[in-house]
Amino acid sequence: MVTTVPDILFRIGEIADRSQMGCYLVGGYVRDMLMQRPCTDIDIMVLGDPVPFAKTVQKELGGRNFVLFERFRTARLELPDPEGATFTLELVGARKESYNHDSRKPITLKGTLEDDLSRRDFTINALALVLNHEGRGTIVDQHCGREDLEKKILRTPLAPLQTYSDDPLRMMRTARFAAQLGFTPAPEAVAAMATMHERIRIVSAERTSSEFLKIMQSPEPSVGLKLLHETGVLAEILPETAAMAGIEQIDGLGHKDTLYHTFQVVDNVARASQDLWLRIAALLHDVAKPQTKRFSKHAGWTFHGHDAVGVRAAARIFREMRWPQDRLVYVQKMIRMHHRPIPLSKEEITDSAIRRLMFDAGEDLEDLMTLCRADVTSKNPRKVARIMQNFGNVEKKIAEVGEKDLLAKWRPPVDGLEIMQELQLPEGRMVGMIKKEMENAIIDGTLPYEREAALEYVREAYRRLSGDGPPAAGK
Repeated sequence: MVTTVPDILFRIGEIADRSQMGCYLVGGYVRDMLMQRPCTDIDIMVLGDPVPFAKTVQKELGGRNFVLFERFRTARLELPDPEGATFTLELVGARKESYNHDSRKPITLKGTLEDDLSRRDFTINALALVLNHEGRGTIVDQHCGREDLEKKILRTPLAPLQTYSDDPLRMMRTARFAAQLGFTPAPEAVAAMATMHERIRIVSAERTSSEFLKIMQSPEPSVGLKLLHETGVLAEILPETAAMAGIEQIDGLGHKDTLYHTFQVVDNVARASQDLWLRIAALLHDVAKPQTKRFSKHAGWTFHGHDAVGVRAAARIFREMRWPQDRLVYVQKMIRMHHRPIPLSKEEITDSAIRRLMFDAGEDLEDLMTLCRADVTSKNPRKVARIMQNFGNVEKKIAEVGEKDLLAKWRPPVDGLEIMQELQLPEGRMVGMIKKEMENAIIDGTLPYEREAALEYVREAYRRLSGDGPPAAGK
């Protein structure tokens, strides 16, 4: 008997007994319980009408935030556990499903326990635990899910071609569980993904994106990313990223495989940071290299401007993947600046250069340095040690400058509106040029951070740039 099931869930089984209904814990909760992983989202399936049953559970056990989906024969509610936890329950009736070829939305009918378990994505999710008094705590395992759990294998209950054709999002879920749990997809599942990869096109961008971001949040995202790439799914959902794959050679000179380099950079960042959008920046930092790749007999392979082109590519990708626009600016900054610290690490570092890096990176300086370190993927340990030491010198110089917090939140002592008022100028190119000059002078240390000094600099800059003197101050 399984003893880790909270008693309040067995009380739900007692309510089902009064109506002579079979009642089971199903899906991810059973899997996570056997793996001793935390899980508070619980699916309970009954062999009968779940709607009146759910209402009874809510009434007798003090359920909160009750939501009923009568069309889908589903209810959701929260149950407080006496030990202090809160469980989110979804109560459903057993069902069987069929699909139209051009849709992943199932046509559902009342079904048996066998019907319900066989329609699941993986055998490890096709487990049921009895909540009724008879057989209480025993596990129903019709598809060898417990064996697959022990072997850490992802296998589909039905033929994988049927499973992925019915719901192509399951291909994304295969990659996600491989990355999240460290499980290995069965060979027939991988083969089916390669055969069915084009069917991912019928899935909405929102659903595809949700699974993709879960892969990126996993401990080792490259596990899922490589599976998506090698089966062709990645080229369907993120063609710009898949295009980075491959090595081209001319005159015996080749370049590194940008895609697999990128996968390694993503993993390096994942080991250093939980920040999802820094991981996305790592994924996209070289996304424009295929477009900017050139070969010169003198210089070899070059990728000039791939940072600027990558900024534009990121905007397209965010739009197509329905990613939040408020994170785009951050990711674009990381792409635009990911090479900035490298030259500093190779030369005598001036205070001025460090101030400019700190000013441009702002509050994201630490993230930028994390990305730059992650971008070092050479297999030559001496080269890696040398580069890392140089990055350490840059970080030491940042600490020595001693203005990190100030520059991260830096604002000019005089803004553009004040410049317009002071010089009686309309908004335009001249105002922008003067403002940029003033900011550069302060960052370079040639102009003190003082309002009156800044205004005097503004007036002098206007005289120099326009060949004319401005009106008297304040007029």
